[in-house]
Amino acid sequence: MERFYVITNSLKDPSLQVAKQIQGYLCRKGKECLIQEPVSGEEIRSYKYTDPSGVPDEVDCVLVLGGDGTVLQASRDLVDRRLPLFGINMGTLGYLAETDRDGLEEALDKLVLDEYVLEERMLLEGSAYHLNKKLLSDVALNDIVIARSGRIRVMNFHIYVNDRLLYSYSADGIIVSTPTGSTGYSLSVGGPIVEPSASLIMITPIAAHTLTSRSVILSENARIRVEIGQRNSVQEEAEATFDGDTTVKLNTNDYIEICKSDRTVRFVKTDQISFLEILRRKMSDT
Repeated sequence: MERFYVITNSLKDPSLQVAKQIQGYLCRKGKECLIQEPVSGEEIRSYKYTDPSGVPDEVDCVLVLGGDGTVLQASRDLVDRRLPLFGINMGTLGYLAETDRDGLEEALDKLVLDEYVLEERMLLEGSAYHLNKKLLSDVALNDIVIARSGRIRVMNFHIYVNDRLLYSYSADGIIVSTPTGSTGYSLSVGGPIVEPSASLIMITPIAAHTLTSRSVILSENARIRVEIGQRNSVQEEAEATFDGDTTVKLNTNDYIEICKSDRTVRFVKTDQISFLEILRRKMSDT
């Protein structure tokens, strides 16, 4: 790799100290490295954090400094650029980061020497509908969560797969996740852990009011529809959230259609056992 672009979380690297450290180290190796310019919070823009048009075409790798949230934002903003992402963790142990500050120079050396592989991660694509009119479409690397809003009460959700009813849940919400998202919200409500490079879709209910509720694992080709059901003649209020970011409001009989996206995110991997090591350390802390 010859050309790098650094995206940094301004809360975790406010003075760009680590970003500039990376830039200096790579420049001494004879490589090019640019740092993303700070973005004004009041600026009207189509992206959340990273302007894809500001990343030069010739960049070989985007270095993302922060936590899992920063990597998620970068992956969504840059999804159409298909630039390889390399996560550098600046906080607590994260699943999406490839290294932390202690292993930074060793990891950069591997990138410079082309000692890496690219790993494709699948995305979900969801479209929300009201009266059969599309409200919003977006992608998610981790998950799409459909949950109640407003008053605290159980809701009814009807789950269809390939136009056939799978199950109707009385629950607080439904998580539809990728393998990458299996270690996120889905895990916290009892979902399975899946190797992140796999290609499948998981459905996990949140606090389902049944003794037999389990996650359902579907093929990557499944087409899922989550419909907001009626309960006690009350107009239900819900919302669908993409990777904890983009949100759309839903009401009774509204629905969201979810499938595997044609687009993917590419992660740069320099340590082939990093996911297993992170998983082992996470599990040993619980």
